[in-house]
Amino acid sequence: MSEAVIKVGLLGLGTVGGGVYKILKKFPNIKITKIAAKNTDKNKDLNVKGILTENVMDVANDPEISIMVETIGGINPAFDAITTAIKNGKHVVTANKELIAKKGSEIFDLANKYNVSFLYEASVAGGIPIITAMKQSLAANKIKSVAGILNGTTNYILTKMEKEKIEFKDVLAEAQQLGYAEADPSSDIDGHDAAYKISILASIAFGCHVDINKIYREGISKISITDIDYASELGYKIKLIAMGNFIDNNKIDVRVHPALVPKLHPLSTINGVTNAVSVYGDAVGEVNFSGPGAGEMPTASSVVGDLLAIVKEIGKASMTLPSMRNNYNNNVQLIPIDETINSYYIRVHSIDRPGVIGSLGLICGKHGVSLSQVIQKDLLEGNIARIVLLTHQVKESAMQAAIKEMEEHESTKTIINVIRVLK
Repeated sequence: MSEAVIKVGLLGLGTVGGGVYKILKKFPNIKITKIAAKNTDKNKDLNVKGILTENVMDVANDPEISIMVETIGGINPAFDAITTAIKNGKHVVTANKELIAKKGSEIFDLANKYNVSFLYEASVAGGIPIITAMKQSLAANKIKSVAGILNGTTNYILTKMEKEKIEFKDVLAEAQQLGYAEADPSSDIDGHDAAYKISILASIAFGCHVDINKIYREGISKISITDIDYASELGYKIKLIAMGNFIDNNKIDVRVHPALVPKLHPLSTINGVTNAVSVYGDAVGEVNFSGPGAGEMPTASSVVGDLLAIVKEIGKASMTLPSMRNNYNNNVQLIPIDETINSYYIRVHSIDRPGVIGSLGLICGKHGVSLSQVIQKDLLEGNIARIVLLTHQVKESAMQAAIKEMEEHESTKTIINVIRVLK
C-alpha cells in the first residue's frame, strides 16, 4: 500500500526556497502543489510555471495543502500568511528569524490554540540543528548559558582582518562583492541579525519570551587591525558574540557585541562564514555545535528536516511533535547592560608624560575596577602614548563611570575602543 501524498505550499523561491524545492524532489510522498513568488530569477531552471502564484494567501487558504513552508523573510506578508495558514489548520515551517524574534510569541500561542506545529530550525545558524538539540536532546538540562557566532558575514570580516591584515572597510567592500554582505550591510555589521537569533535561542534556553527591543546590541565597525593584534598578544581573538546567561531569581542577561574570546575557547577557532553555538547545561556541561550558518542547501536542509518531522506525525497523533511546542514563563527579567559583570579591554591614546599609567590606574581603582594587565606601545606622532588596559571582572556601570573619568582626564587624548571579554 503506497503512502499518502502530503501536499505542501511554498512561500518564496529565492535561495532557500529554491533549495527546499530541489531537496523535496527526492521524496515521492511529498508534493509541492503551489508556490507564491513574485521573482523567480534565482531559480529560472526550476519547472514551476503551472503551480506559481503571486499571492501568498492563495497558499495559506488552499484547503488541500497540509504544510506551508515560508522562506520569503521579513514581517509582512509572512506574518499574515502564517497566521492565516495556522487558523486554517495547516502546519508551518519557516526560516524567518526576524519574524520569530518580533512576532514569535503570538505565533506560538496561535499554533497551540489550533493544535498545529510551527517549526523554525532554519531560523538560527542555517544547517546546524541547534533548536532541536536544545528542545529535545538537552531537555534534561537547566541551561545556564548559550553563546555563539551566529552571523557568517561578520565572522568572515573579522577572520579576514586577522589573517590578512586588511582594515574593516576594505574587507566589507570585498564581502559585498563576493555576496557575503548585502549592499546595505547594517543588519549584519550592526548586530541586528545576531540579535534576532540569540533572542530565539535564549527564549528556548530559559523558557521565556525575550524582547528583541531590550537586547543590548553593538556591531563590529569600530574594530581595527590594531585591536585584533593587541588582543592576540593578550591571548584572545575578537569575535562578534551573541550570548545569553541565566543569572538567578529569574533574571537573564542577553546581548550581542564584539568580545575578546580566549584562544583556548572553542568559539575562537571558528573562522570564515562558519557559525557555532556553545551551550552549557547543568547536567551535560558544555556542548558545542558548528557548521554552515547560511546558504541554499544548508538552510534548506534544516527547513526540510522540520517538514519531514511533521510529515511523519500527520494522521498518527492528536498532537504533532509536542516536545517542539513553546510555552513560555513570562516572569523572567532581562537585565540592562549596566547591571552585567564583565572584564574589559580598553585602548587609550594619552599624552606621554610621567605618571600617566598610574593616573589611569588610580581612576580605575576609584571606581572599583581592578587591572589585570597594562601594555604601553611605542609612541605615535605628537608624543601620544598607546596604552592598553585589561581589567578583572567588574559591573558595567562602574566600568563606564571609570571610562568617563578617563576621557575627562587632562592627559587623555581619546579612548579608542572598549571591548568586553567573554568569560
